[in-house]
Amino acid sequence: MIAPQTWSPERYEKHARFVSDLGMPVVELLAPRPGERILDLGCGDGVLTGKLAALGCDVVGVDASPAQVAGARARGLACEVADGERLPFAGEFDAVFSNAALHWMRRPDAVIAGVRRALEPGGRFVAEMGGHGCVATIRSALAQALAARGLDAAAYDPWFFPTADDYAARLARHGFRVESIVLFPRPTPLPGDVVGWLETFAESFLVAVSTDERPALLAEVRDALRPTLADAAGAWTADYVRLRFAARRDEVTP
Repeated sequence: MIAPQTWSPERYEKHARFVSDLGMPVVELLAPRPGERILDLGCGDGVLTGKLAALGCDVVGVDASPAQVAGARARGLACEVADGERLPFAGEFDAVFSNAALHWMRRPDAVIAGVRRALEPGGRFVAEMGGHGCVATIRSALAQALAARGLDAAAYDPWFFPTADDYAARLARHGFRVESIVLFPRPTPLPGDVVGWLETFAESFLVAVSTDERPALLAEVRDALRPTLADAAGAWTADYVRLRFAARRDEVTP
């Protein structure tokens, strides 16, 4: 079983604020209207949830991390702990919104089925997630470092990065009409050293070794990535690829 990712709001603020900063195009694709009831799936610490609320929407945020939900609630937002693969809602929302969360949910059909149940007929599902090829250089370096220790990285990989065709087909099977879907590279400058990114997002790989061994593993991965992802000044860029889509639930009541 893949070790669960844990989230620290403080660490997230330091190393991952770019996630919400780069999420506004998804909000624009959603085109939220005042008074709409919206579910923010994988709301994290609630920064984009708050932006939706400020636009006049009735927003409920859900996240699997109690620490992140506590951070979102500290912003005065209506957020609760929930498993994205077991959403507890039925016909309650005009739209489901998600940014940078769906690729952490490894049972995509369960997620999509839950989103469909949560939506009213005709409701919108608008999201951005990691897509096929996302952080491929980083994944490869992690895999090589673990292989050198006799470990198979596939047993520790927490991510689901689909192609556009794959995800569009899943949406269609669950009764969604895909209005737009695009896979695109988005090289993403990091706010600091890649080690901070690894400690924030790649914890599932790092726990494969003992705490004492972890600094050596991180240093090895960092050295492998430096020629490709760091510039001459030492600034790091992660090789992100994003999948962004808008889909609409069919009008048939299940």
